[in-house]
Amino acid sequence: MSEDWRPRTRLVHAGTRRSHYGETSEAIFLTQGFVYPDAATAEARFIASGEDEFIYARYGNPTTRMFEDRIAALEGAEAAFATASGMAAVHGALFCQLQAGDHVVSARALFGSCLYIIETLLPRFGVEVTLVDGTDLDQWRAAARPDTRLFFLEALSNPTLEVIDIAGVAEIAHGVGAELVVDNVFATPILQRSLALGADVVIYSATKHIDGQGRCLGGVVLGRQDFVRGPLEGFMKHTGGAISPFNAWVLLKGMETLDLRCRAQAATAERIATEFPGTPGLARLIYPGLPDHPQHALAARQMETGGTMLALEIEGGKAGAFRFLDALRIIAISNNLGDAKSLVTHPATTTHQRLSAEQRAALGIGDGMVRLSVGLEDPDDLVDDIRQALAAV
Repeated sequence: MSEDWRPRTRLVHAGTRRSHYGETSEAIFLTQGFVYPDAATAEARFIASGEDEFIYARYGNPTTRMFEDRIAALEGAEAAFATASGMAAVHGALFCQLQAGDHVVSARALFGSCLYIIETLLPRFGVEVTLVDGTDLDQWRAAARPDTRLFFLEALSNPTLEVIDIAGVAEIAHGVGAELVVDNVFATPILQRSLALGADVVIYSATKHIDGQGRCLGGVVLGRQDFVRGPLEGFMKHTGGAISPFNAWVLLKGMETLDLRCRAQAATAERIATEFPGTPGLARLIYPGLPDHPQHALAARQMETGGTMLALEIEGGKAGAFRFLDALRIIAISNNLGDAKSLVTHPATTTHQRLSAEQRAALGIGDGMVRLSVGLEDPDDLVDDIRQALAAV
């Protein structure tokens, strides 16, 4: 790969490995194991594998490595490890560097499964966790301790779209010798570079924008070479969270159009965001690209655009939200996001239903809130669909 390649070129060509057949499209190596010419080679490879030497698909695979190298080149990371899902990435990135007695500081506004790992699993294994309002740097600063090992946050919170000052949090974390782990899935690797802002580790659910067409599960953890090929790879290959080579190939194909899709989706999201404030049936619209967003200035510094996601507070609580959802004709009800198809979900009864009403209220997740992931349909059709659904509220 040429170091001066721009992002869209890297998305198409970075990390490519061709066999002796010279195939145009990346090959799928659907093999779980590899053979060696002799016993001495097998012994040597288990001691230290070379760049294109593989042992077992749980440890690495040529197709998987292509995906890892391509996403690392896009993100500006030294290395990447592909995982079976986004949650496998979150679990591995946290657990591989924590042990009983460690302290973690985390933003409290998290996706439900991330919150389960932070609030339930880590304390079960003797890790103390302090939750803070991620938008308040003073709370991060007050929570940091000499034994704090790790800070964790979502760059854009799910589903309320809070924007966190990554550079500010990174400075606080590094001041106490802690690592900053950022889940960047809502911001996307196209619209925000969290490593460049100071994060040590970046996580993606590749199931979302990177695939972008609802086909398969996948995740990836990016960071320094010594972290990814050290504690992370050791943890993942022994706990079984590696990605399927077929899924890695699907994600490679998704990356070829990632830049085009994300920018088109963000443009439509901005169009929707400016179309509906003040519309009957809509109590509030949250979008980081709007001037009325509490962290709009920060979002403008950190992100290229306001992103592909919106949160709508529908009048009438749950009943009003359900009327809105059921009236939609183009936008589909689904808990996925980042897809070519526009998708909408009701967090209080789906992704965050495990939380108590009090917890949801503290996070700003009301019964009338719906989360909208904007797809690639014609913007005018999406505007018309939302308008007629709001009329049904």
